[in-house]
Amino acid sequence: MQNGLSVDVEDWFQVGAFERTIDRADWPTLECRVEANCDAVLEIFAEAGAKATFFTLGWVAERYPALIRRIVAAGHELASHGYDHKRVFNMTADEFAADLLKTRAILEDVGGVAVRGYRAPSFSVDARTPWAHRMLAEQGYAYSSSVAPVVHDHYGWPQSPRHAWRPVAGSELVEWPVTTARFAGRTLAAGGGGFMRLLPYGFTRWAIARMNAEGHPAILYFHPWEIDPGQPRVADASIRSKIRHYSGLSAMAGKLKKLLADFDWTRADTLLPAQQARAEPWRAAA
Repeated sequence: MQNGLSVDVEDWFQVGAFERTIDRADWPTLECRVEANCDAVLEIFAEAGAKATFFTLGWVAERYPALIRRIVAAGHELASHGYDHKRVFNMTADEFAADLLKTRAILEDVGGVAVRGYRAPSFSVDARTPWAHRMLAEQGYAYSSSVAPVVHDHYGWPQSPRHAWRPVAGSELVEWPVTTARFAGRTLAAGGGGFMRLLPYGFTRWAIARMNAEGHPAILYFHPWEIDPGQPRVADASIRSKIRHYSGLSAMAGKLKKLLADFDWTRADTLLPAQQARAEPWRAAA
């Protein structure tokens, strides 16, 4: 079974763990490593023969247009991750609509392709943002991968479905959550990122195999900075943030290569028609 592979294109200083430590106004003064890290990711994918979806910040696309064109030229899908990693539940509905429009315009102008997918920064679409899916539908997005059906201190909508669902009545829009696993009566995050870095490789492999056994493709995500153990350290970040961000960096590339060898991977939009066909309504957007 083919599974969905995705990359959230942002730099080390743009992550949610550091948003209270690093001011957005300081971003242009910091060492940018996203281009080199994305090129390393592209090389890993090329060696494995894998295609992926790159959910990309508009901020990055503005500054590294040649990188975006390399991503598209390599046969990967270009999708939106918002402009500058503001969490959706910290925006008003109008601010979110403007962010969607701005970012899509940048990505389509730079990449020269239509942008049909969206992933909220830090999976920040939840019960606090009942208007988010409606706005995605109104702007013509085909799918979102923005809801995490888990309990987490930074995000999560634990009541939401684990598999693809339709959030807006009368719309083709599909919400396709990153992979989770059921264990001991709980839904666990298992689709990559920090959990893939912090936990043994066998857990991620088990979760993907189990999802496939249930008849569903997995959808995996990670960030380019997660394969960069040499990135700058944020000295005044909290201990929790440091553990979350820096643990497992040196092992991540190896884990990724194992997953690429153990499973079949492709772009999210390649798998979308099957998800649209089987997705059931869960709630109507306000």
